[in-house]
Order: sequence, then structure tokens, then C-alpha cells
Amino acid sequence: MIDPRRFDDLARRIQASLPPGLDEVREDVTRNIRAIIAAGIARMDLVEREEFDVQSAVLARTREKLEALERRVRQLEEQPEEPDRGSG
Repeated sequence: MIDPRRFDDLARRIQASLPPGLDEVREDVTRNIRAIIAAGIARMDLVEREEFDVQSAVLARTREKLEALERRVRQLEEQPEEPDRGSG
């Protein structure tokens, strides 16, 4: 989840850019901006960079394991089959 403090910071910067005559509605505007930003980002289903990096590393390890297993299967498939020495 994205840090809510980032929403607060962005809302404060937008609030600071409002004309001085809007002092009486400034807090209400800040709350609404924060809610709009949070809702918009939630709809985008974003992840933080740290989580993305963790999942990328997991995927890379999984790919390495898959490639190793594929190599092993190829080796086993290339081996000649031994005749059945069982029942006689």
C-alpha cells in the first residue's frame, strides 16, 4: 500500500497553491483532495517500488529454478532407456 503521508503532502502542496481568499474552505478542500487522490490511486491498483522489486526477485529465482528443471528433464529424456530386466 502506498504511504498515506504522500497523500497528505500532495494535498498540502495543492492547498498552498490556493488563492488566499479561500482560507475558510482550505481544510475542507484539503480533506477532499486527499480523499480523491487516495481513491484514484486505489483504483489504479498500484504497488510500491519496494514490493515490485521483491516480486521481481522472486520471479527471477522461479525462472532460474524452472530453467534448471527443464535442463534436467532434457538430460533425462536424452538418456537411452535401459531394457526391462524384471520378470523372466
